[in-house]
Amino acid sequence: MRIYLDHNATAPLRPEARRAMLGALAEERGNPSSTHALGQSARAMLEDARAQVAHALSVSPGEIVFTSGGTEGNTTAILGAALASKKRVICTTPIEHSSVLRPLRLLADFGFATHLLRVGRDGRVDPQELRETLRAGNVALVSIGWANNETGVCQPMAELSAVCREQGVPLHSDAVQALGRIPVKVALVDLLTASSHKFGGPAGSGILFVRQGTALEPLLRGGDQERGLRAGTENVPAAMGCAAALRACLGELSQAMPHCMKLRERLWEGLADLPGVVRYSGNSAEFLPNTLSVGFGGIPGDALVARLDLEGVCASVGSACSAGAAQPSHVLLALGVDRERASQVVRFSLGVENTAAEIDEAVRIVRSVVLEMALGGARREQWRVR
Repeated sequence: MRIYLDHNATAPLRPEARRAMLGALAEERGNPSSTHALGQSARAMLEDARAQVAHALSVSPGEIVFTSGGTEGNTTAILGAALASKKRVICTTPIEHSSVLRPLRLLADFGFATHLLRVGRDGRVDPQELRETLRAGNVALVSIGWANNETGVCQPMAELSAVCREQGVPLHSDAVQALGRIPVKVALVDLLTASSHKFGGPAGSGILFVRQGTALEPLLRGGDQERGLRAGTENVPAAMGCAAALRACLGELSQAMPHCMKLRERLWEGLADLPGVVRYSGNSAEFLPNTLSVGFGGIPGDALVARLDLEGVCASVGSACSAGAAQPSHVLLALGVDRERASQVVRFSLGVENTAAEIDEAVRIVRSVVLEMALGGARREQWRVR
């Protein structure tokens, strides 16, 4: 039996999504842009999926663009908003996902500058600093992630939104880790990115919310699909799976949040007395209820993850997109963690299907492996392995 504690990398495909996709695949259909009967059948399924997503997010169907996932959504939102503006500064934070930070490097070649807001030791942005930055002018876009994928810290989006509205600057949020794990009020932002596989939909499918009236230059050019914002024939089965997963996930959110939080704290309590252990994610409402980032002193995170995998526990050292990178987590470095300690962190991320029995078994395995790696044979007996 494998114990899956890596939901921030990808969540298991939900049965609702599988059924919706199989139903779409079983239908004889054409290209959604074709005008004949089979094409219009596909169009009807696509627009039904769009309507379901819009209803779940309390927005208009015309504000939903289907994408291939978080990376495409972030790139489209950031580059598209920048290229549509006459201003030349993008405001963000140093703890964003690489799919936010790397497009900004490309924009530098087009004469744009990046302003990095400071974050506190917990990773949160100060709305007053954002206000002072925007008052300086020339900011084309603010891009701040709703929740961090490594530490789980959540930003004060209502306050940040109020500042951006006050200063007349569009706000984009990478909500890939937030949507489906905490309540997300899409109306607070002008652009929002989500990825289907994080809430139990298919990989390779995503959502980009574009508030009506928001200027956005399309990056994929060709046909007029997705309101002219994303050329290319739409993936109808993936859109159907995405919509079904989102509806199911949000429908159980009020039960899933306390469930995951309880299991997260159960996991931490089982590890807290290990030698050199440090917790980098909090237990308050300012953090995702399912995320626990822990540093195990003296043990490289990647080596520990590999050993845990051999014992049947799936975890990660941080973003799955950065797995295998030679550098420690840029998120932890930005929070003031030194390079050695930043390389010793393991992220456990839970889902609604995890059980207390799984957590107890994971605690037993993690303790056993950590003590073996940290202390060695004789000294291991000084510690009680549960």
